[in-house]
Formats: sequence, structure tokens, C-alpha cells
Amino acid sequence: MKIMKEIFSKRLKSARSMAALSQDKLVEKMGNIVSKNAISKYERGQMMADSNVLLALSKALNVKLDYFFRPFTVEIGKVEFRRKKRLAVKDANAIMQVATDFVERYIEIEQFLNITSSFVNPIQGMVISTIQDVEKAALLVRSKWKLGINALPNVIDLLEDKEIKVIEVEAPDSFDGFSGWADGKIPIIVINKNYNVERKRLTALHELGHLILNINEEISNKEKEKICFQFAGAMLIPEPTFRQEIGDNRSHFSLPELIAVKETYGISIQAIMARAKNLGIITESHYISFCKKISNNRTEKDLGTYKGTEQSFRFKQLIYRAAAEEIISLSKAANLSNQKLAEFRKEFVVL
Repeated sequence: MKIMKEIFSKRLKSARSMAALSQDKLVEKMGNIVSKNAISKYERGQMMADSNVLLALSKALNVKLDYFFRPFTVEIGKVEFRRKKRLAVKDANAIMQVATDFVERYIEIEQFLNITSSFVNPIQGMVISTIQDVEKAALLVRSKWKLGINALPNVIDLLEDKEIKVIEVEAPDSFDGFSGWADGKIPIIVINKNYNVERKRLTALHELGHLILNINEEISNKEKEKICFQFAGAMLIPEPTFRQEIGDNRSHFSLPELIAVKETYGISIQAIMARAKNLGIITESHYISFCKKISNNRTEKDLGTYKGTEQSFRFKQLIYRAAAEEIISLSKAANLSNQKLAEFRKEFVVL
């Protein structure tokens, strides 16, 4: 009973964090059937909720009943949230809890299917100190992963194939993404689900940079961010390909030309111009002039869009596989999918 109380107290706090609710707001969503003091006692492990309260908690927090009694199996190490502006603590906590819950369910379905994974850093030991190092690192990753130098069709799918768990979360615009290690060995990347496809691609590869680049310790955090952005751009369109498409020295660009590159390689016009500057193809003043012109249209509305998709499929595919082979029940599959059973049954068709 003591262990159950401990699990319940931690799970309740996690579920409340995921929902970004204060204790007062949770009480309100539950129709005031319990007091804030009772919620506090539940979370401190001093009291156990009865069945009626559990049902109300489940509904208010939008989690399955069994969530409250599922042992904790994953811990995500300390991560740094990348942001354009201040991210509220409650939002950061919610994102972290959503990521942790997803990784737990991901690992559980892999265990049901006896799938073991071991991530290998393709550029381990390579120290990054200069722009040239970043370009070499991107080319080496592409070579080790047998990607060639053409456009990457689906970045998220690629990362998952390489044993990296990619999680898309509903988040405020102030959140871009973060990366870290679950249990110190499982690489994870979390990105904002609401961003456009080009931004998702750049963010995912930026976070890959944080995971695998061994950046010289003397380099400042601000410069490390720039290095990871450059790495992301170099992964989307490596230097040889970029120079073939753009040239070695430019003083002017046509908008249709930049849109064509954007739609082919899934990289924003802003990232294209940043790469041109980093590679010395345009001058610093040319780049500054461009930034001023684009400042009123940062989302690049009506400036083309990448035709491909960026979505994680592997997790759901594993659940469908386990359910089809009757390794897990449909009820368990729905729980792992975080869906209602009727909803899962509707989309699950066995041939």
C-alpha cells in the first residue's frame, strides 16, 4: 500500500504538470468534489484517493486510470530548453512530463516486441571548433548513415531509424525544442508540433547537433547554438550541393530561385541565406540587408513550402504490429497509444 501511495503521488504530480494546472485549477476542473488540501495530501503521499476521486482526476487530467499506478521506468537527464523568449516554468514542466510519459510508453512497446536499440554516435571523438569542422561533421554523418548529398525526404523518420526517439508536443510558440538522454543512454528530441514543416526539420536537426556534436569546451553557449544551427543547415543541404545549387559568389538572388531551393530541400529561405553567409557566398552586409527585408514575414507566408511531410510513425507502427500479432490486447494498445478503446478499434484493421 505504501509503494502504491508513492507511485500515485508522483503520477498525480506528473499528470498535473502535463496539464499545466495548479492545484486550485485542478480542484475547479473536478467540480470541487475534493479540496486543495486533499490534492496536496495526495501529492505528498499522505492520503489515497478513492475510486470516485480517481475517476474525476482521470477525466480532469485527461489520462487513463492505470496511469496513476504505472511504475516510473524512465528518467530524462537535465536538459536546456531552447527558446526565443521566456518559457513559463509550468509550460517547461508540462513539456518535460509529456516527453517522459511518451518515452515510457515507447520503451514499453519495444519491450513487448523484444526490440533492443543502441544508439551509436557516427562522429564520436570528432571535436568541433570551426565552421569548417561543422561542415565536415555533417558530411561525415551523411556518409556514415548512407544518405548521399541529396534532399532528406523525412527528417523525423530518419532520426527514428537511427534509434532516436522524436516527440512532437503541443506547446506555446515560445518553445522550439530540446534534446537529452533518457536513462543516460536513449537519445530523445522534442519539438513543437505546431511549427511548419521547414521549421520542424531544422529544429530536429539542430537538436541532433546538441546530441552528437562534441563542441570545444571553450566555445560559449551562444556560439554553440549557432554551431548547431549551422549543422542543421548543413544536414539539410550539404556544402557541395549548396554550392552546386547557389554558386560560389553571389550579389543578388531572385525570389523564385530561393523558393525552388526551399521546396526541394525543405529548408527555409532564412536558413538558406544564413548558409550562404556562413559559407562566404554572400557578404555580412548582404545578409543583414536580407534580414531587414524578411523581418516582417518571419513565417515566410506565401513564399513556398516543402511538399514532404514531417511526422513520427514508428511508435504507432509498433503498437499496430503488437496488436495484430496479439502480443498485446486492444485495450493495452489503446492505453499505449493514449487513446480511447473505441477510437483505437476504429482505426485498427487486421488483414
